[in-house]
Order: sequence, then structure tokens, then C-alpha cells
Amino acid sequence: MPKLVTVKQQEGQDAKATAYVKAYILFPAGILGLVSMVGGVGALGYQLIATDTYTWETFLQSCGLLVLGGGLGWLQTTYHRSILRNRPEVFAARMRQPTTKKGGRPKREGGSTQDSPSGSPWAPVAYMAGLALLLFGSTVGVVYGAVYPVAAYFLPWAGFFWAKLFFWRTVLKN
Repeated sequence: MPKLVTVKQQEGQDAKATAYVKAYILFPAGILGLVSMVGGVGALGYQLIATDTYTWETFLQSCGLLVLGGGLGWLQTTYHRSILRNRPEVFAARMRQPTTKKGGRPKREGGSTQDSPSGSPWAPVAYMAGLALLLFGSTVGVVYGAVYPVAAYFLPWAGFFWAKLFFWRTVLKN
């Protein structure tokens, strides 16, 4: 009998983890990717029409910024997919809702806030390095390149969030 309970609990964790990914990773990525893409392409359109400084160099640098953001989005998605595949309880634990007491304020469940580590201890360092690389690439595109600042700072984020959506597409189908 204990084996049946364990299997059912694992299926529940998989469903909760998938729901967490859809609600807290994919939905915000779609919205932020759309806003970033509209802002970046709008700034490139302004650069093309209003200032007449759009060149092939601008095109290549803006594509490079999109690819840089897309590569970082792919790396983060690969890491998150490995957590979902190997340790779904990490995302499932984040999906638990706080219980409410009489005053209507949320109350945390007893016990520790996180029973198991969420993954690699190097993940925060890698996240900060990725953010620094993204900002450095945007700054280089502005200072030494031919891309206007708004486009240079929006396009890598557009690539990042759209890559997350693209590489999570198997979760969206479920």
C-alpha cells in the first residue's frame, strides 16, 4: 500500500510543478517578451524612420543582441527543465498556497520554508553572471555600436523571454 501512496504523491507533484511553470514562468515570460519586443522594434523603427541612422551595422548588432538574450534564455530554460525532470518537488513546493487564519492574513505552513535545496548552489552566481553579460552586451551596443539605447536594452530581454517560451513549448502542449 505505501507504494501506491508514493506514486500518487509523485503524480501530484508533477502536476503542481507543471502548473507552477505555466503560471509563474511562462505567463510572465510571454507578457514581458511581448513588451520587450514591441519596445525594441519600436525603437529600431524610430531609428530607421525619424533619425535615418539605421544601417546594416545596426541590423547586425540588434540581431546579435536578440541572439545573446536568446542564448541566455535557452540556458536558463535548460536548467529549469532539468529541475522539473529530476526534482519536480522543488517547483511543486513553490506552488503550495499559504493557509489563512481568522484575520485573513496568510500564514505560512509549519516546518522549514524549503525542505530541499532548489538545485545547484551555483545557480544564483550563474543568474548574476547572465544578467551582467546581458547588460554588458547592451552597453557595448550603445557605446561602441550603432544601436539606440532603448532598442539595445529591450532586444536582449525580448530574445531571453521568447527563447524561454520557445524551449518550454512541450509544457504548453500539456
